[in-house]
Amino acid sequence: MFKLLKYLKHYKKESVLAPIFKMIEAIFDLLVPIVVARLIDKGIKGDNSTYILQMGGLLVLLAIVGIVIAVVAQYFAAKAAAGFGTGLRHDLFKHITRLSYSDLDREGASTLVTRLTSDINMIQAQVNMSLRLLMRSPVIIIGAVVMAFLVDSKVAIVFVIAVPVLAIVVIAIMMITIPLYNKVQHKLDKVMISTRENLTGVQVIRAFNKQQDEIDNYNEQNDTLNKFQVFAGKIANIMNPATYVIINVAIIGILLVGGDRVNSGYLTQGQVVALVNYMLQILVELVKLAGLIINLTKAFASAGRINDIFAIPEEANKGTLKVDNYDISFENVSMRFDDASQDSLTNLSFTIKEGERVGIIGATGSGKSTLINLLPRFYDVTSGSLKIGGKKIEEYDLESLRKTFAIVSQNVKLFAGDIRSNLRFGNDDASEEDMLKALDLSMSYKFVMEKEGLDTKVLQGGSNFSGGQKQRLTIARALTRMPKVLVLDDSSSALDQVTDKNLRQKLKSLDGMSMIIVSQRTNSIEDMDKIIVLEEGEIVGMGKHDELLNTCRVYKEIYESQYKQNIYTNKIETKTDNKVTEAKEGANE
Repeated sequence: MFKLLKYLKHYKKESVLAPIFKMIEAIFDLLVPIVVARLIDKGIKGDNSTYILQMGGLLVLLAIVGIVIAVVAQYFAAKAAAGFGTGLRHDLFKHITRLSYSDLDREGASTLVTRLTSDINMIQAQVNMSLRLLMRSPVIIIGAVVMAFLVDSKVAIVFVIAVPVLAIVVIAIMMITIPLYNKVQHKLDKVMISTRENLTGVQVIRAFNKQQDEIDNYNEQNDTLNKFQVFAGKIANIMNPATYVIINVAIIGILLVGGDRVNSGYLTQGQVVALVNYMLQILVELVKLAGLIINLTKAFASAGRINDIFAIPEEANKGTLKVDNYDISFENVSMRFDDASQDSLTNLSFTIKEGERVGIIGATGSGKSTLINLLPRFYDVTSGSLKIGGKKIEEYDLESLRKTFAIVSQNVKLFAGDIRSNLRFGNDDASEEDMLKALDLSMSYKFVMEKEGLDTKVLQGGSNFSGGQKQRLTIARALTRMPKVLVLDDSSSALDQVTDKNLRQKLKSLDGMSMIIVSQRTNSIEDMDKIIVLEEGEIVGMGKHDELLNTCRVYKEIYESQYKQNIYTNKIETKTDNKVTEAKEGANE
């Protein structure tokens, strides 16, 4: 928690003024019992109406001044807390965007979202409360004890006994609740994961009629969270009755000792009332402080979770070179994911010359996308070396390296806004002419212009476009960059064969641009300069289409399975067409 206080450095004035004003308010509150004592002893006991009115007016004045001071303190505290939360949230989000893919995979999106929202909101609220109460409450408690000694030192012994007992109770409960609230936050992560999976996978869930199963699973996670929250809450709620019991016992002690002192003439009735009021002030402030401490335990737990994310080192970027040669070379490259038992890629060796067009094919899970993710260093190689322009990829500056590539992944991602903003996501400086050219190259021009052109609205996730349209728009976004290496990772899977063929013909016009096309369809890559065939993370074939049909069993099996399917589909279509023709001829006769 204390590590995060650096985010208050831009709000030093507010962070100082808020507690100062609260301490001033506390001083005014400490004067109230003395005024009440004098009102009783001199005004009511002496039947002095004028003095009663004077003291009554003074009490009203103290209340008004206290309210004004409290409002000013609240303003400064709220301003500092809001600034704290904004700065922390900005830096945490920035840090998360700079984590490696491996770290993001390990942490998971749901827990990162929880820490950006729930955890930061918790800490921000407690910064606000702390600036207002963390100084005020101790001032009131200590001040009340001091004032009690000024009134009567013998009765004040009750305060000396009661306050440490209260402190012990508060600290003990705090030590128990801190780990409990840590567990609560972890359970909240699981609820977030369940919620996120249900929202993103709602179509799949409904397609398989699994709504009730998911509801049951969510309820189970939610019930577990509820049990932990209730248990932690029960422990925390012991604080209030415990403090009330101690305070009420202390008040009984004040009345017993104070009563004897009044009978002996050492104390007045007003002073006894003042002492009771001071004890009640301690009670009120301890209740507030107890609530603050309970919430601080939650904030400390949240702060620990946020610091855990900050403790993850950002993606390594030790390289300084700029990419100026675009030949790509894999030399005995192997890659294994964190905590995996075996390599996902094993001993890959091949080259891609600048301007060369390369196809990569293989069964699902053969490592095609993993290979692609090595190029911009989304993941690092485990062994061997990946070189660009004859230099190891780790020697290049990450920004320069990633500007070399434009990758269209198989998971289509469009952002809410319009087509113009989505295309400029690939290149901030893209002109309207550049964007229209990219739309034409990606076979998107026609359907975009049939809508509202570049100003066509894009809903979240591109939900107002079909799968094929979204794929073509993501290709257009990549083309606005006009990269040196264009990577299409199974990004035409939703396109029909005619559109896919026309798209590849358009892309052929991009002279000098290296192109890597990952596909599961042989007809999408059969005209490539080189085709790499993967099976279980290993290269089992490399060459042109005709060569691989004769030399690579895996490629031939993929081709024949798709070729026979196409023949079968064409036969069905031909039979259907013949039947329709015969029916028409019969109708004409």
